[in-house]
Amino acid sequence: MYTFSSKLKTFSFILMLLGVLGIGYGFFSAPKTIQDVETILAADSHGHHDAKHDAHATQKHDAKAEAEHNEHLEHVLHQLQNKPWAAVYVAGLFFMLISLGVLAFYAIQQVAQAGWSPVLFRVMQGITAYLLPGSIIVFILLLLSGFHLNHLFVWMNEGVTEVGHENYDKLIAGKSGYLNFPFWIIRAAIFIAGWNLYRYLSRKNCLAQDESNDNTFYKKNFKMSAAFLVFFIVTESIMSWDWIMSVDPHWFSTLFGWYVFASFFVSGITVISMVTLYLKSKGYLEHVNTSHIHDLSKFMFGISVFWTYLWFSQFMLIWYSNIPEEVTYFITRIEHYNITFFGAVVMNFIFPFLVLINTDFKRITWIIVMAGTVILAGHYIDFFNMIMPATVGDQWFIGITEIAAILFFLGLFIFVVFTALTKAPLLPKRNPLIEESKHFHY
Repeated sequence: MYTFSSKLKTFSFILMLLGVLGIGYGFFSAPKTIQDVETILAADSHGHHDAKHDAHATQKHDAKAEAEHNEHLEHVLHQLQNKPWAAVYVAGLFFMLISLGVLAFYAIQQVAQAGWSPVLFRVMQGITAYLLPGSIIVFILLLLSGFHLNHLFVWMNEGVTEVGHENYDKLIAGKSGYLNFPFWIIRAAIFIAGWNLYRYLSRKNCLAQDESNDNTFYKKNFKMSAAFLVFFIVTESIMSWDWIMSVDPHWFSTLFGWYVFASFFVSGITVISMVTLYLKSKGYLEHVNTSHIHDLSKFMFGISVFWTYLWFSQFMLIWYSNIPEEVTYFITRIEHYNITFFGAVVMNFIFPFLVLINTDFKRITWIIVMAGTVILAGHYIDFFNMIMPATVGDQWFIGITEIAAILFFLGLFIFVVFTALTKAPLLPKRNPLIEESKHFHY
């Protein structure tokens, strides 16, 4: 049985505490009024513009220009108020989707009846334990958006679908049959309930199989995993539209569901590899050998290439067609998020490709940990790129709040995952393929 070390537990608590303090600072320091925004903008433009000249010029504005100026300030106010919300949302969603990616990988292993992976099943189950608290936090954030505590989803704004209202948006109004809060939140509840139900039942059956005299529970898991994967494929795509793409409701991509899936799927596999290596370093998982690690590394490499294929396909087709409604999405990111936009490609493709293409490197612990750290950071940046431009615009930077949100969810993730690993033996002894897995070599 695994024992959660006091040092790691204390480390997770410290991360959560630092995270809470940093997030609290982010909300506290966010501007409350338009006057606060003017002060911030004046400070930002110091040295580039003469403040007195700007004030004098403002006095000369006609009524229309003054109204436009105030509208701009209000827009920036919403962006800056969104900043701590968006930071928490990106980090919370990212860690939750890591556990969902691991759950999908686990289900695929069950359906494929893979002989190499059963020795890793308890590691996967430990990581998926985070799905319940993680998805509850994300659901609460979605609810708070619906109650207008933030402006993350512009289609929720007042009057957007009302003809004649100053906020009326014809395009969003045309999508209101699908993009409306009651239907949207009900979908979210169904997705989260379905994912967590499968996680609970598959774990329960896996533990019951250890005490069984036949393969009844293994067969139940096989059938349930096949059904889950169908449910997952449908709900994951809709989730990506609802929770990520709808922050920018004027834009759409038919590849988006696959693109999001590739991002959190490779992140999940990377976490499996890193948790496995940590447990091995502490003397656990004696039946896990370099061949298992090599296979995980192959998945890290392969799905990174798959993500790049989807990234390029989505970008190239939209950029080449040059349709204003579509290409604006990428223009915004290239102009205002240039470093993170292209940096994600370097971190998620070029770096892992050059490092993990070597067969021998796929077995070396420090190289896998280094590559895995870059991959995880790169895919956090990927989610950052997907959500931030539509929520905070050009008012972004990775500061205290963003780092604090990562620290909080990382601490919570470590605490939940390693607590779950203590609940059952790390080897599923009655799995019919366990002997093949224990002696997996090539």
